[in-house]
Amino acid sequence: MGMEAAPVKRAGRWQALAALRHPNFRLFWSGQLISLMGTWMQNMAQGWLVLQMTNSPFLLGVVSAVQFTPLLVLALVAGVIADRVPKRRLLIFTQTSLMLLALILGVLTLTGVVRYWMVLILAGLLGTVNTFDMPARQSFVVEMVGKEDLMNAIALNSSVFNAARIVGPALAGLVIGRLGMAASFLLNGASFIAVIAGLLLIRVPEQSQGYAQQPAAARVGEKIVEGLQYIRRTPMVLHTIVLMALLSIFAMNFTVLIPVLARDTLGQQAEGYGLLMSASGVGALCGALILAVISRHGPRLRLLLGGATGLCLFQLLLASTRSYTLALLFLGFTGWSMITFTASVNTTLQLNVPDNLRGRVMSVYSLVFGGVTPIGSLFSGSIAHLWGAPAGLAVGAALGLISLLAVATRLVKLG
Repeated sequence: MGMEAAPVKRAGRWQALAALRHPNFRLFWSGQLISLMGTWMQNMAQGWLVLQMTNSPFLLGVVSAVQFTPLLVLALVAGVIADRVPKRRLLIFTQTSLMLLALILGVLTLTGVVRYWMVLILAGLLGTVNTFDMPARQSFVVEMVGKEDLMNAIALNSSVFNAARIVGPALAGLVIGRLGMAASFLLNGASFIAVIAGLLLIRVPEQSQGYAQQPAAARVGEKIVEGLQYIRRTPMVLHTIVLMALLSIFAMNFTVLIPVLARDTLGQQAEGYGLLMSASGVGALCGALILAVISRHGPRLRLLLGGATGLCLFQLLLASTRSYTLALLFLGFTGWSMITFTASVNTTLQLNVPDNLRGRVMSVYSLVFGGVTPIGSLFSGSIAHLWGAPAGLAVGAALGLISLLAVATRLVKLG
């Protein structure tokens, strides 16, 4: 099965909202809408907090590296668990844990006892919980909507993620300026109530959950190998994952440099930084909404490769500008390109894997989407520490383009 697999034939004026006809997905999507705004508030506030405490782009990169290292180490194990336990129950546990971690950071900041090492520990715990949350959440979508509406559901999830990406950082900038850093963390903790409530209300038929077919005594190592062998034997899946891994290392970690770019290159404070992050979200939201409209055609290779190309090229333009207005524009187009690329990768993988392997394949997707971020964050942070944020952005984008050229020819032959 190749890139053009399983297109949805149904058209109509409501095609952009097709996945919302499923009640379970409506509950999930609505809860995410609220919770993700809080998550983006915390992401923005955590970066600003670390920069204020350390005044070091390198140490800022270290926090990102620590946060994503658990994904690098545990992603494959998390995929096996996602294939063997009820995904809804696992998500309730992970979302509750994320809520508690946000509240702890908020209390530490509010009481004035927060230190850099505390942020590192909490970042590591956050990354560990997210490692188990990501493959379960990715593979749970198809249980709620089926394969016919899968691309539309992924696009709608991307739209709500990026709508939150617009509102969250901008709101965090205002909250930090008027209520202090701790308020962003505490509000994020409260926002998880919505998604947890939605998960508690969701009802998925028992037979649709892949864990029921897995033998209880099966060894984790054997199941990991089974998933990896499937990827190795399936060229479309393999090359798509390789491209995602390379761009994740070099081009998709640009957000870790935005606090430094905002303050040191563009002369902005917290509110200006929040708007820069929101600009990326605006572009990504536009890209996600367009994908939702055209989702009836299924994934397309030109969208995947076009998104990857735009991600690198607009990041090069961002590195070259010293204008705040142009930086907002280029970040918007960078976000648009990135969501087009990642949503196309996500859909291509899910439509090309059998149900009993979906959790494991999506754990590898999670691994290359976020697990290699420590490598990219340390790489970009080191370059920014030596030569500034624009240099970090430019080098990463250039290496991303080289990687794209190396892999694209093989994907074109397969597509």
